[in-house]
Amino acid sequence: MKKTTVLLLSLVSMAALASAGTKGSWTGWITDAHCGAKGAKAEHKECSLKCIAKGEKLVFYNSADKKLYSIDNQDLAKDNLGQEVTVTGEADGTDIKVESIAPVKAGA
Repeated sequence: MKKTTVLLLSLVSMAALASAGTKGSWTGWITDAHCGAKGAKAEHKECSLKCIAKGEKLVFYNSADKKLYSIDNQDLAKDNLGQEVTVTGEADGTDIKVESIAPVKAGA
């Protein structure tokens, strides 16, 4: 009985931590929501600018897991279009609360 209680408490604690968000840094590209992953390249900058002018949101394409994430700081994202970037912040599901976005240094 004690082992079952400890196991259940451990699982509940882990679930609470997972839902709280994960702080970290991720490398990928800022692109527009309409084009998504196919816009994850430097040559796509002008198309993304046209899409955001029409109301599309900018998103982050994570190169590691090949997924798109919504990002809360659209102005900072726009400043980094056309560059591979490192996004630092807190991920919660498919949303990232951005702390910083920095271009990846060449050769890194």
